[in-house]
Parts: sequence; C-alpha cells; structure tokens
Amino acid sequence: MEMEVAFQSLNWLAIFVAALSAFLIGGVWYGPIFGKSWMQENNFTEEQLKQRNMGLVFGLSFVLALFAAFNLAMFIGPEADLSFGTMAGFLAGLGWVATMVGIHYLFEMKSFKLFFINAGYSTVALTIMGLILGAW
Repeated sequence: MEMEVAFQSLNWLAIFVAALSAFLIGGVWYGPIFGKSWMQENNFTEEQLKQRNMGLVFGLSFVLALFAAFNLAMFIGPEADLSFGTMAGFLAGLGWVATMVGIHYLFEMKSFKLFFINAGYSTVALTIMGLILGAW
C-alpha cells in the first residue's frame, strides 16, 4: 500500500478516541488503582509531584498517546476488524513495549513491581486502543 493511500484511509476520529482512551486509562491506572504503589516504587512524594507543570505533563502525554494511536492505526491498517485490532494492540503492548521496558528496568535495577505497573498500563492501553481502531 502506498503511503498516500495509507494516510487517506486513516480514521482520524478513531485515532483521537483511541488516544483519549489511553489518556483516561492512565488517569485511573496511575491514580486510584496503582497511584500509591507507583509513587512508592519511584520514591516520589506528594510534594515532588506537586512541583510538576501539569499542563505540560498532560499536554505532552496526550500528544504522545495521539502519536501511539496513529502508529497503531498505521500498523494494523484499514482492513482491521475488532478482533485483529484488539489482538494487535495487546501484542504491541506486551510484545514490544513491555519487553523493551523490561530490558531497561533490568539494567536500571528498577523493581519488578514498577515494571508490572508500567508495562501493565502500556499493555492495557494499547489493547483498548487497538480495539477502538479495529472497531471503527
């Protein structure tokens, strides 16, 4: 498939919704579900986290989620259905992101608990993104 045709076949609304889903999942994942554990594993305090520029953090996080959704849409192609999109998202999360994060964490001597929190988010977020992209 030519790149021009690939770009023309993208469903930009689905890409936006998929990015939004990852952003919202992250809010729940790193908030009420794993927020305290994530803070503890990173040795963060509430005071440290309050020093962040949240507009910049949220803005760039959404841009990165948008790029991830675009990338996944290009990868799965316009013919993907719900099943293929979901499986592709899951395999991208577990097979690429989680494994590469795992390699980093081994060399950086980060905890397995932090690995499971972060790799779990990536796997869940990409699975849902793939589901959305495949469904549309």
